[in-house]
Amino acid sequence: MCGIWAVFGVQVDPSQHHQTVVKITHRGPDAWRTECDNRLKLRNEFGFEYESKCDVECILHLYEKNGADGTAKFLDGVFAFCLVDTLNRRVILARDPFGVRPLFRITGPGGVLAVCSEAKGLIALMKGQEEWRMDPVLPGYFEEYELNSEGGAALIRKEQFYVIGDKPQYSLAVSEEEIGDDMYSNIRTLLTSAVQKRLLSDRRIGCLLSGGLDSSLVAALLVKIAKEKGLQYQVQTFSIGMGDESPDLLAARKVAAHIGSEHHEVIFTEEDVSSALDSVLYHLETSDITTVRASIPMFLLSRYIKEHTDSTVIFSGEGADEVAQGYIYFRDAPSAEEAHEESLRLLNELYIYDVLRSDRSTAAHSLEVRVPFLDHQFSSYYLSLPKDLRQPQNGVEKYILRKAFDEADLLPHDILWRHKEAFSDGVASKKKPIFKILQEVIEPLVASEELEEAAERFPHCTPKTKEAFYYRRAFEENFPGQDHWLPYFWMPRWSEADDPSAQFISHYAAE
Repeated sequence: MCGIWAVFGVQVDPSQHHQTVVKITHRGPDAWRTECDNRLKLRNEFGFEYESKCDVECILHLYEKNGADGTAKFLDGVFAFCLVDTLNRRVILARDPFGVRPLFRITGPGGVLAVCSEAKGLIALMKGQEEWRMDPVLPGYFEEYELNSEGGAALIRKEQFYVIGDKPQYSLAVSEEEIGDDMYSNIRTLLTSAVQKRLLSDRRIGCLLSGGLDSSLVAALLVKIAKEKGLQYQVQTFSIGMGDESPDLLAARKVAAHIGSEHHEVIFTEEDVSSALDSVLYHLETSDITTVRASIPMFLLSRYIKEHTDSTVIFSGEGADEVAQGYIYFRDAPSAEEAHEESLRLLNELYIYDVLRSDRSTAAHSLEVRVPFLDHQFSSYYLSLPKDLRQPQNGVEKYILRKAFDEADLLPHDILWRHKEAFSDGVASKKKPIFKILQEVIEPLVASEELEEAAERFPHCTPKTKEAFYYRRAFEENFPGQDHWLPYFWMPRWSEADDPSAQFISHYAAE
């Protein structure tokens, strides 16, 4: 894991360091780097001569050869970077197309520019600066700043270098000749490639395993490829649940036994939920209800991985629901076109919700999450398939993804075709899911009078419940005045439910 922290045009008192740069030390010791090591491919493609083994060096060569326009678009992976060109007095910021890696920046009069991987490393600088503004750098964009004689930076260009769904501009891992007419074969080939290219690491690799389709496919492919490549250790898989009989734990055990991973289980309690809540809210940097609920078990599981194992690079099934229309509410889409548009909306907002959760929950414990389903070549191909085929078929979400692996013997049949469950619900049970536990924990912590005055105190994204109010109050305490980061609370489309939990959708079928 890596973190970025840099300021231009403003003096930071060393006494403030405990409130700024040290706030992101959990992201790792390196100053900055990309998160997917494609430097060897770029060396072969462009003839670069590297002076180090650091994967970030490829960015410098790309910039020297192609300028700001042609740097980020050639990176195959997830990244956020701040490049300082002292010779030409330029600063370049860029972020991967799905926003898997975070990047915030402050701008203000006089050329003020401050950059950090997480907002917590900058928020202390905002105190008393009413004309300054902090925002996330948008995914798929690069920003070019010109340094002035006073050391400040003025924005001179901001451009989108990648549109989700478009074919990547760099040389593809799977060539055009390898992509034939067989849709199912292509899905297998591209997802396998997406997992394989993310195996590059000098740290031990593990995988989150909920027992659902997405994480199970990733784990199965990871173990299979690792064995084929002769990896010198057994891949570790990790699952979490409340009690030995939680649905996710039972399914994950079955998958782990089938694929032959070194499996770890974490059993957590209601007390664990309560004790972790404030830390989760601080690390997440959001007050979104769904994001907080789903982050609790992921945060606890990441803490276990850090404290009890040597796995540092962690694979996850993140992104499959957005790419492949996996949410239960997609069954209610009025048309294939509207379902496609919803899929694109979700993908473009991943950086606000789901990948924000996966990055912050793991990075809080110095782990690096990798997400094969958000591979550019795989996702662009999948999104190019006929819209009606990508919709749920006969009440089954992600039908063509499941069908593609139906005869591959990667997973037990009942796991491959297991119904969709929300992560925060699957780790517990239908009788008492995470959100009910959280509501019970929070009930005595928010006065009814506070909730009644919520609209006056929080006019934007006004919390309607004590649970939502608690999250918002904590957010304002940690990140005052930054409510514009969240455009709205995540909610399922085409649903009458007032709560975002999947349990309130009529199709929900958790055991």
